[in-house]
Amino acid sequence: MDIKRVATDAVNETIVMTVVHMDYKGQVAKRINEKMPLATVKGFRKGQVPKDLVEKQYGKAIKQEEVKKVVDLALERFVQSERLNLLGTPLAKENENFDWDAEELTFEYEIGLVPNFEIDLEAKNNIVKYIVTADDKLIDGQVERIQKQFGKAIPQDKVDADSDLTGTFSNEEKGINNTTTISVSTFNKKAGDKFIGKKVGDVVTVSTKGLFEDDHQLMDYLKVSHDDVHGLDVEVNFTIEAINGAELAELNQELFDKLFGEGKVASLEDLKAKIKEDAEAQFAQQADQKLLLDVQDFLIENTKFDLPAEFLKKWLQTVGEKKLSAEEAEVEYARSEKGLRFQLIEGKAMAQSNIQITFEDLKAFTTNAIRQQMAQFGQTNPTDEEVQGIVARVLSNQEEVKRLSEQVVAEKLLEVFKEKANPTTKEVTYEEFIAASYGE
Repeated sequence: MDIKRVATDAVNETIVMTVVHMDYKGQVAKRINEKMPLATVKGFRKGQVPKDLVEKQYGKAIKQEEVKKVVDLALERFVQSERLNLLGTPLAKENENFDWDAEELTFEYEIGLVPNFEIDLEAKNNIVKYIVTADDKLIDGQVERIQKQFGKAIPQDKVDADSDLTGTFSNEEKGINNTTTISVSTFNKKAGDKFIGKKVGDVVTVSTKGLFEDDHQLMDYLKVSHDDVHGLDVEVNFTIEAINGAELAELNQELFDKLFGEGKVASLEDLKAKIKEDAEAQFAQQADQKLLLDVQDFLIENTKFDLPAEFLKKWLQTVGEKKLSAEEAEVEYARSEKGLRFQLIEGKAMAQSNIQITFEDLKAFTTNAIRQQMAQFGQTNPTDEEVQGIVARVLSNQEEVKRLSEQVVAEKLLEVFKEKANPTTKEVTYEEFIAASYGE
């Protein structure tokens, strides 16, 4: 068998395979012999059919099957031996004039190659690393929310600016159907004003675009996924099921102990300090996420390389349970191209920075995530045995391992980006951070 690569350009090639009789004749003969005792041809007893008739009836199909096996195995070994870094998988070229009776059988496979490129993590940029602080306005608002949450609910006939609403957000097209309790003050002013004066049973329609100060709140109140929150712009209905005012809870030791554990907070000043600490830890995560996205966008914009676009569009038509049309593949490629580009850049950044993910890295990350999650549900001092038992169960799930591994990679890359991209540091309030993030 003869196999060779024919380059179209730097990222597109064709693998040409020429198969001769010697490559498959032995296996075809073996299969014919195995077929002899089982062959049935009219006029002959089973097992007594002459070999030439067996070959005539079954030979072509057997030949095609065996040639395919030879070609598939040779293709796999060739890709490995040549150390080809492929995007997608090889696509067989169609040949309407293919002749199975020819002495030499030629097969051609299109392949798309990962482009060769370099990235400059230290290139000059305008990236900002935000330090987000919790100001007095935010802290005082959180204190009031705590007092309302643990205060006494007082039913109201109509909605006012201080009301808490229980109801259901719904949008059939987006699959939104979530019952929640929310304060009118949580909405932006334009949306909040729509609720004033409404009664139980009324339905209020609002837009998700700018509904909250932080788009991430859509995840909490509408149960929208993180991938969908940014830029989501649809109409949702809120059906009012209950309206309550609140008699604010007294800020005393009993409430502090209930919130944070016995003796950990002893005064209003301690409470505010705790709120500030917790809020800024959460803001730091959001700021890191924005920094990562900003670096991604910068690298995608400033790292130029060609992709085998037409090959990938054809390949997209062949994968998945539902085969895509050429038009659908075009749309899917446009949707996924940016992600593919960053996936390649990410791999290059990991190689350049010698980043490797070990099982111990994954285990430590998962352990920390589990402890944080348990703390959110009031389990502040779980035993190591309890935590490691949960970690073991989580890491036995391959989907979870993949998801967590991606998060570990993102965390390690973030540290590299912070160091090498040398972003400008800027201290802002949470409101200023939201305005910088979403242009509001």
